[in-house]
Amino acid sequence: MEPLTERQIRAGFANCSKGEASRIKMPDLAAVAWGDLDFLGWTDPGAPQRALIVLPSAVGVVLRRPDSRRAGALRSSMCRVCYTTHTADGVTLFVAPLAGASGRQGNTVGEYLCTDLACSLYLRGKRQPRGRLVRQEETLSLDERVDRAMTNLTGFVKRVLAG
Repeated sequence: MEPLTERQIRAGFANCSKGEASRIKMPDLAAVAWGDLDFLGWTDPGAPQRALIVLPSAVGVVLRRPDSRRAGALRSSMCRVCYTTHTADGVTLFVAPLAGASGRQGNTVGEYLCTDLACSLYLRGKRQPRGRLVRQEETLSLDERVDRAMTNLTGFVKRVLAG
């Protein structure tokens, strides 16, 4: 992913107002390992229930995560973007308000994503899921897995934008 500026990122949020976008706490963009990312994702430290995803095209969506979650220690879940299997709380249902009037009326769409939004790092083996899960071997190359993940994520963002 090519580096983005704070201005590009803030201008790209499609499912929140400009005022809301201006209050989002940004990650340290100078410290981001852009070359390892297929998309930028982070949790707003000023609002821990708010997470954000920005595609390489600078289109961004604001997500909400549930307040708390009770998870069994033996349960596992799979991210619907990168297909990484995690134990217990490693996957979260993120919910995004739809763009436009429909979102202002409270309509949302959701997707199960890696809780830390580090799908790119899991795909590249630079981060491993917690627990004793064995990563499923795939015959797809890294490029093919990245393409699949970005197709899945782009599909979710399109559902948000369709409002």
